[in-house]
Amino acid sequence: MSSLPSAASQPSPPTLTEARTPSALALLVMLSGTFMVVLDFFIVAVALPSIQHELHASDGALQWVVIGYGLATGIALITGGRLGDIHGKRRVFMVGLALFCAASLVCGLAPSAAVLVGARLAQGLAGAILQPQVTAMLNLLYTGQKRAKAFAAYGLTLGMAAACGQLIGGLLIHADLAGLGWRSCFLINLPIGLAALALCPRVLPALEGRAGSRLDLVGAALLAAALTLVVLPLVQGRDAGWPLWTLACLVAAPVMAAVFWWQQRTLAARGGQPLVSPSLLAQPAFALGLLVVLNFHAGNASFYFALALYLQQGMNLPPLDSGLVFTAMAVMFFLTSMAAPKLAQWLGSNAIVAGAVLVALGYAALFTLVMRPAQPTVAMMVAVLLVQGVGLGMVMAPMVAAVLAGLPAQHAGVASGVVATVQHVGNALGVALIGMLFYAPQMESAARSTSVGFGYGVAYLGTLAVCLALLYRSFACRAATRAAP
Repeated sequence: MSSLPSAASQPSPPTLTEARTPSALALLVMLSGTFMVVLDFFIVAVALPSIQHELHASDGALQWVVIGYGLATGIALITGGRLGDIHGKRRVFMVGLALFCAASLVCGLAPSAAVLVGARLAQGLAGAILQPQVTAMLNLLYTGQKRAKAFAAYGLTLGMAAACGQLIGGLLIHADLAGLGWRSCFLINLPIGLAALALCPRVLPALEGRAGSRLDLVGAALLAAALTLVVLPLVQGRDAGWPLWTLACLVAAPVMAAVFWWQQRTLAARGGQPLVSPSLLAQPAFALGLLVVLNFHAGNASFYFALALYLQQGMNLPPLDSGLVFTAMAVMFFLTSMAAPKLAQWLGSNAIVAGAVLVALGYAALFTLVMRPAQPTVAMMVAVLLVQGVGLGMVMAPMVAAVLAGLPAQHAGVASGVVATVQHVGNALGVALIGMLFYAPQMESAARSTSVGFGYGVAYLGTLAVCLALLYRSFACRAATRAAP
């Protein structure tokens, strides 16, 4: 549910004589940035119906509110990490905080869907600048047991932001402070971000940058173009009637991806610093693992998008109740993630397989519920989502660890950044793809509640297929491990 922290570039930590261990307040300031970035991916889900109603947003615009944030974050994460290397972690962290607050303000005051989508793109870029600095600073400022505790706090922050996102959003919309409604879901970032920004110069060491690192802006632009050529027609094509430009974009996307790969190889051959190291993707297990991560997160993001709409538009739940239903799954995910190391010791290589089975069973059960003639009750949904949360908690962290396992030490930081990028890109692609099914004309011909229920049933079917693919991958990995001498 939460994204892997990006660590596009993590230098070796200094000794205690080089940097004083920061205070608890400094840790809180750093983690507040991570909390906001993760929270804003999850909090928006419960606000989507309210946003669509007030801003008269099209179905495509509603998708872009989610997609834009994830896509912008994914594209810029590695570049954001290198900005910290060049200009200093604290300085770039503060810039990211300021930009995130400014973008949140524009989101909260947006007069139209177009302005909101643009502000969400800016939020995603700001999050990509901010987030990598947190993991880098934790790695640099702490040693030994203190570092272990700091990263444990980081993981707890990720889990809490994911678990509480929909609930916080539901509470804010329900409270309707100053008549702001859904807008408070974005404006809540301002007091948190501005307080952290004011404290940064007082509690965080400077951590000056190094001139050796370089930005691959050409690579970032090519990657952004390739992904946009895929996502744009998937989101806008249905509303536009699939004109020629949408098909041209889909044809041009793999060409642009090939140009991106050629540029990365050429830059690496010249001794430069490409966005994605070709030698890293030359590792077969890592490359295959990235495909699994992409597919899994695409299915997971489509699941959240469709669930948020179904709970409020299909089951007519108010935002607060919808947030509570979401939270049942998120809390179980969080608790299971905390217990994942012990589960791995107990189940061994079967842990991911068992988790994938639970997730697949959860999707199948939800599909059965929404396709019944009678509408499911809240209790039924919560019961299945509890199981779903346990399965997700058993799969996500071990899956990432398995993808990163066995890589050479010099690739560890960049590899984690690449995995985080793929996670965010998978989120964006998942929402784009499920929107094609969810808003298909044949699903809008019936009454709205029926079409939403049917569309959500298709969403479950799609994500079930992803889960089964993950299950097959897990069995294949286990078989390969046992066959190895």
